[in-house]
Amino acid sequence: MTEIKELSSKHILGIKDLNANDLKLIFETAKNFKEVINRPIKKVPSLRDVTIANLFFENSTRTRISFELAEKRLSADVVNFSAGSSSVKKGETLLDTVNNILSMKVDMVVMRHPAPGACAFLAKNIDANIVNAGDGTHEHPTQALLDAYSMMEIIPDLAGKNILIVGDIKHSRVALSNIFCLKKLGANVKVCGPPTLIPKFITSLGVSVEYDIRKALEWADIANVLRIQLERQDIKFIPSLREYAQYFGINKQLLDSLNKDITIMHPGPINRGVEISSDVADSDQSIILQQVENGVAVRMAVLYLLAAKRA
Repeated sequence: MTEIKELSSKHILGIKDLNANDLKLIFETAKNFKEVINRPIKKVPSLRDVTIANLFFENSTRTRISFELAEKRLSADVVNFSAGSSSVKKGETLLDTVNNILSMKVDMVVMRHPAPGACAFLAKNIDANIVNAGDGTHEHPTQALLDAYSMMEIIPDLAGKNILIVGDIKHSRVALSNIFCLKKLGANVKVCGPPTLIPKFITSLGVSVEYDIRKALEWADIANVLRIQLERQDIKFIPSLREYAQYFGINKQLLDSLNKDITIMHPGPINRGVEISSDVADSDQSIILQQVENGVAVRMAVLYLLAAKRA
């Protein structure tokens, strides 16, 4: 059987659209790029003839910096666009904005947008590779890829392993992408959080639900902790952050009381003292900083593989 060396799609719109071979190829490529970024000379000329536009219609720190660093490590030409200081404020449409940028001979677009499906809309209307850097509460595929890659550094084969996702599942694009990714890798997935923050459809995705954080942690091999996304909540879904921390927050005392060690992850930004305590975030059980490092390698892999589809 011939080994597949290219992605099945010219875009990365969501994990739902990728197959198992795509995931394997991305992880293998990311492993090679991780070696590159740990060398004294961290740059390769792989995308020196490619121009990439970063279009961020929502605030971002980690994802935007991670993508920009990945692009520069690959020697691409980078154009950064911020909606707050653009003609979008004057009423320009998304399609007009992007077409204007593409007329400057941009090859690839990395976009974050508050509207679910915005990236898919672009993919149907413009001739450029699109990478979804987060669209509303829909998907955040590269975060799920780097999360899975980070898990596989701890447990190389996730098939049959128990992965827990804790927190605001209802408003999290990271949760949805993680579920799709982990299920494709054969993992058992469970979500935990207040009933008001667990979507009613969630079990239809093949995951189970637990409302007791201790029971959930006792079941898990790895726990991926999500923040409460107050900026996406138009009504109050929890009485207070203090009460959330009391019933669903993960602290060192809780972890130490379990009869096993659990790897703790967090996609950021961390609300210390709410969903996770500082002594957990900074502990040996945490791989949060490894996730950040792996994010650059995984995004380098995605951009490199998509550029190959243009050839």
